[in-house]
Amino acid sequence: QVQLVESGGGFVQAGGSLRLSCVVSGSTLSNYRMGWFRQAPGKEREFVAFISRTSARTYYGDSVKGRFTISRTNAKNTVYLQMNSLKPEDTAVYYCAAGTVLTSEWRDYDSWGQGTQVTVSA
Repeated sequence: QVQLVESGGGFVQAGGSLRLSCVVSGSTLSNYRMGWFRQAPGKEREFVAFISRTSARTYYGDSVKGRFTISRTNAKNTVYLQMNSLKPEDTAVYYCAAGTVLTSEWRDYDSWGQGTQVTVSA
């Protein structure tokens, strides 16, 4: 059973940066397509980014395009989300997810982390 643990969340002022990490255990990261999602209170879970197994393909949600970068280091079983130019509307719990399909649909991912809180102040 694959397990995912996110870290790197915190409190930051608007315009600042954070880097989230997601460590995968119980299986080999290179077996999975990986995604990042976020959910703010009272809102639907929102797609942030996904990355293919070899990093050859990445894709971003419109609200983060040009500001966030997803990457992975399979040798370290870790996926990253570099977040720059943060805005108050980026405030949410951020989740990483592992799946066998490259998709922006959260229901298609099989395994999830517990999430890490990101709070951006104005």
